[in-house]
Amino acid sequence: MVFRKLPGVSASGMGLRLSQKFVFLLFLSGLVTLCFGALFFLPDSVRLKRIFLSKTEIQPVTVGSGSENDVREHLKRPKEQEHPRGITPAKGDGSAAKVKGLSRKPSGSHEATEERLSLGKAQEDLILSRSKPESASERATSSNHHASSDTFSYHKFKRCLLKAPLGRDGGKPSDPQTNERREKVKEMMKFAWDNYKRYAWGKNELRPLTRNGHIGNMFGGLRGASIIDSLDTLYIMGLMEDYNDAKEWVQTSLDLNSNGEASLFEVNIRYVGGLLSAYYLTGEELFKSKVLELGEKLLPAFNTPTGIPRGVINLGSSGTSWSWGWASAGSSILAEFGTLHLEFLHLSELSNNLIYTEKVMNIRKLLNKIEKPHGLYPNFLSPVSGNWVQHHVSIGGLGDSFYEYLIKSYLMSDKTDEDAKNMYYSALEAIEANLVQKSPGGLTYMAEWRGGILDHKMGHLACFSGGMIGIGADDGAQEKRQHYLDLAAEITHTCHESYTRSATKLGPEAFRFDGGAEATATRLSDRYYILRPEVIESYMYMWRLTHDPKYREWGWEAVEALEQHCRVESGFSGIRDVYTMTVGHDNMQQSFFLSETLKYLYLLFSDDDLLPLEDWVFNTEAHPLPIVRKSCMQDEATQDKTASK
Repeated sequence: MVFRKLPGVSASGMGLRLSQKFVFLLFLSGLVTLCFGALFFLPDSVRLKRIFLSKTEIQPVTVGSGSENDVREHLKRPKEQEHPRGITPAKGDGSAAKVKGLSRKPSGSHEATEERLSLGKAQEDLILSRSKPESASERATSSNHHASSDTFSYHKFKRCLLKAPLGRDGGKPSDPQTNERREKVKEMMKFAWDNYKRYAWGKNELRPLTRNGHIGNMFGGLRGASIIDSLDTLYIMGLMEDYNDAKEWVQTSLDLNSNGEASLFEVNIRYVGGLLSAYYLTGEELFKSKVLELGEKLLPAFNTPTGIPRGVINLGSSGTSWSWGWASAGSSILAEFGTLHLEFLHLSELSNNLIYTEKVMNIRKLLNKIEKPHGLYPNFLSPVSGNWVQHHVSIGGLGDSFYEYLIKSYLMSDKTDEDAKNMYYSALEAIEANLVQKSPGGLTYMAEWRGGILDHKMGHLACFSGGMIGIGADDGAQEKRQHYLDLAAEITHTCHESYTRSATKLGPEAFRFDGGAEATATRLSDRYYILRPEVIESYMYMWRLTHDPKYREWGWEAVEALEQHCRVESGFSGIRDVYTMTVGHDNMQQSFFLSETLKYLYLLFSDDDLLPLEDWVFNTEAHPLPIVRKSCMQDEATQDKTASK
């Protein structure tokens, strides 16, 4: 008993005088305060921090090291595996996640502390509202609060489509030569798939030279990236036996209970996008249940002071997240947090839970509040302060798919999302004023902007912009519509030139317009090709918008080059140097080759009623997502209720 250890105090508390009680209580409170406070002066302990700090404040230790150069520039186009559209793979490593070789950096670092101290008043209220992370129980409560009593009806959705998704005859063209070319693309898909199934089944990607599978570290322990990425491609090509094999694997072997560290961006565009499109095309409830389970696992990434998600998330029960180790000052990447909108709106549609929509609308709300230098969106934003970290602007790696998702959000909303429309055309105006350049040889290209200084380089990832500007041309100001279509054609032409000026007729990772160079790579580190789709993507869109036969001819040139230089005995592989006919292969059949490159080629040689643009938009991994016609769905629901009475 503590009383026995105090001189002059009897064993009975009743014998204490008032002054003695006061001294004793003062001493006891001081002792407790001292002991409790001492915990925070001990050396760092993750265990202690987990007791006293919330999940999002626990910052993992930096694993590995790296820089922006290590990632090559982006994450889609990091579209890849160790890749938004923007991360390119490390040279020589076939795993091209659209961001390559990423290392992790704690986002609660000294830089983050300084950012908190320098918060602007404009972000203060928003940050306070986002500072408390949600627990699992709170997420469940929130889910119940926002969920509607109505459930998504696949049959109502199908009745709201203007056309059959697969067209009158699967999009088969009447012209024999075009159909022959389409069948060739289908054969390429079958060849790539069969070899993946034979040598890498269940792994993320195929290594065709060594005939084994590749897992990588971009998906947090998830497997089967090539399977999920191929579901819709197999389905629209009519390869039903292979599609059924893929569906069976999803049912029996797709384990979402991984405890690994995943790229939020990559998991979203490949797994969430792939499962969503498979559900909307087939109506299989399996895909719906899987994608909703996975979507919930991504929500903790948004538990930051601003609601801007960090780039890496643990898909396990901890839900911890952090920024890429190479990202400046623990920042989040524009093309990553800006490439969630399409998929998250559909997660809300299927789950009747507005939390997914709220997360991405909060991102847009913050971006609308903060100042944009010259109207441009820099690539790095602090998830702590909500301020730009660097003034590096790119339509290629690190920035690309953010702009793509603005115009596609407008189109996917059945042209009702005026906010997305205004943001897109304002950004495009700033891009034209600051980044669009004309070379001495007359080629139009997109330069990069570094704090006001132009870098006259254009990445392969930026070549998607021809198609993007094309599909947005018809909804611009009346006097600028033809201008936008012309600009789209000029950029697509420039990207085609980057192909024709190489020995292999395939384009390099990046090409320059300085030092006498035009549309050619001047650095050894930019000469590789990893089966990327962006140029072919623009061919497909420009064909549908103009029906100019040159786009199909350019697509066929790409098919011939892929067959000659990238096809090996057991699959397709990227090559290390597009400027030499003695090719060296990188031993990687990227999953996006099956999802994007071959799908866009197949659509290029198909009739326009196969996945018609009146009904579908493609996410940045080429997974088709349907246009959301709210008024039609409501009318269908009203009719069903009336009929049931």
